[in-house]
Parts: sequence; structure tokens; C-alpha cells
Amino acid sequence: MGFEFGWYHEFHRQVAGQSDADAFEQGFQQVEAAERWGLDVFWLAEIHQQAARSVLSAPLNVASAIAARTSRIKIGTAVHVLPLTHPLRLAEETGTVDEISRGRLILGAGRSGNPRGYRAYGVPYEESRERFYETLEILKLAWTEDQFSYEGKYHSFDNARAVPRPYQKPHPPIRIAGASEDTFPMLGKLGYPLFVSVRSASLSGLAPDIKAYREAYTEAGHKGRGEVYLRLSMHVGETDRKAIEEGEPSIMAGYRSLTTRLEGSPNRRRRAELEEIRTITYEEVLRDKVVVGGPERVADKLKWLQDDLGIDGILAELNFGSAIPAELMMRSLRLLCERVIPHFK
Repeated sequence: MGFEFGWYHEFHRQVAGQSDADAFEQGFQQVEAAERWGLDVFWLAEIHQQAARSVLSAPLNVASAIAARTSRIKIGTAVHVLPLTHPLRLAEETGTVDEISRGRLILGAGRSGNPRGYRAYGVPYEESRERFYETLEILKLAWTEDQFSYEGKYHSFDNARAVPRPYQKPHPPIRIAGASEDTFPMLGKLGYPLFVSVRSASLSGLAPDIKAYREAYTEAGHKGRGEVYLRLSMHVGETDRKAIEEGEPSIMAGYRSLTTRLEGSPNRRRRAELEEIRTITYEEVLRDKVVVGGPERVADKLKWLQDDLGIDGILAELNFGSAIPAELMMRSLRLLCERVIPHFK
């Protein structure tokens, strides 16, 4: 498989006060354009309790609608927050999406670093790690067994069955988000493909985490070296100068809102990065946190990431800060598809 290009999308409100219906319709039109222009994967976030930002609280419902509107593009979750779901229900809903899409679902899973959703759902964040791995274990049983029984700390099943079963056999691909330091070797040992991101960290700072993941992956005897996919804030313009000017208001707004989310983060590493983020300049952001530029500059930076970090693909976040006008964001996507991706094919 070559380098994979995906679009990380939040179904955000793209103008102030945009209605829910308009936000959904605009997002659906955008995924249809992404398929026309040859993008590999459309990635759906899961965002709770942030009404001014996004309508994407039910990604599998949205994935079904996308499956019905498209025929080729893969549909991924980035990420589905497993501790907030009932595992049998999740097995049936993912199986449904995989059937409707004829095997185009990729399940990206994680715990989320935002405790707001947990409070709203009445789930203590301190339970998130245990609940995550228990739900994942049940999910794979439900996908693959005609009937299954399970006795866990949070869920128990006696001769249960998930209907329908997934179209893909034995089940859709699973990728898991890593954020806390101890997660990377654990996911390598378990043999799952890895999601990484750099909103508050730096691109070069990912190297030790990826190294720890791949060393554990190899030591556990898994085939290959372990796939790594990077969620990357980016903007592509006609020229470097235009791209940098167009991206600044939204990207810096994104970093200002990020400080609020980091203050309440349960992740120690993210909290430690808070002081840097409070005073960060656009020049510092451009240096080692985002990829912004004309098509040639963007292609060169992605080649460097591919070679230096060994990443296998990206989830392009084309509107970090949610303030880039929709027409500019779509031009950025088109430039990515038509003038950047050909460098990798």
C-alpha cells in the first residue's frame, strides 16, 4: 500500500450561527467532492458538548449517510470514543456501516483527552483505560463469533450475537490513538496500527514515541514494522505566501481555544505543554507543528515526514480553528488532491 491521504473532518459549523441541517449538508457535499478528487479516506471525529464548534456527536450515523452517498472512498472514525459506547451496540452499528459501504469502514478508536463528554455521559474518566480495552475485546468477539459470552468488570454477556456481522472478514481494520507516553509501547505490543497527532506537541518530537511503539511491535513478533498515521493540521494555497496568510487567523484561533482544552486535560504531557501554547507565535507554529504552503512546499514536507518519521499516511486537518472559509478549505483540498498527492503515487 502506498502513502495514504485522508481528511480529518469535524462537521464543524463553517459560518457563525449555521444551523445543524446546513452544517450536515455542507459536510456531505464536501465528502462527495473528496471522493471525486481521489482522496483515499474521509475521517470522522467524535465531538461531544461543543455545540458552537461541531454537530458530529454520532459519527457512525454520519458514516452510514456517507456510505450511501459514495462508492469508493473509505470511511474512518478518528476516533470513536470506546468508553462511552455499549460494546454490543457498537459491534452492530459498525457491522451495519461496513455492510452498507461494502467493506469501506476503518475503525479508529481512542479514549479522547476531553473529559467533558465523560461528565455528560456519567462515566468517570478514571475508568476510561479499563473501559477502552474491555470494550475493544468484546467488540472483536462480537464481530467474529456466531455467539459469545463474556464476564468483565463493566459488561457481561451470555450467548449474545451481533447482527449484522461486518462485510470485511474477520472484521474492519482497527487503528488506535496514542497520546500518553505509556500507550505507545502498549499498542506496539498489541500489534495495532497507530494514530498520532501534534496539536500541542511538535512534529520532530513524535520520533521517540514512534520508536517506542515500533520497538515493542517488533519485539512482540508482529509482521511488518507497525503502521503509523499522523493527524496533521495543514493548509495548501496557490503559493507559500498566500497559504501562510490565509492560514494564520484560523490556526492561531485554534491554538487559543486549545489552551482552554489543555487546562482541563487529564493527560500530564499535554498539561505540561500548556505554557508553551499560551505564548506561541505563528512563526513557531509553522516551524514544527503544522504544514502550510504551496503544493511543492507541502509535498516536500510530507516527504520528509514519510522518510524521517516513517509515517504511512496522514489525516489532513484542513481547518484547524474552524475559521478558514469553506471555499478556501475546499481549494486547499483540491490542491492537495491534484498537486500534492501525485508526488506520492
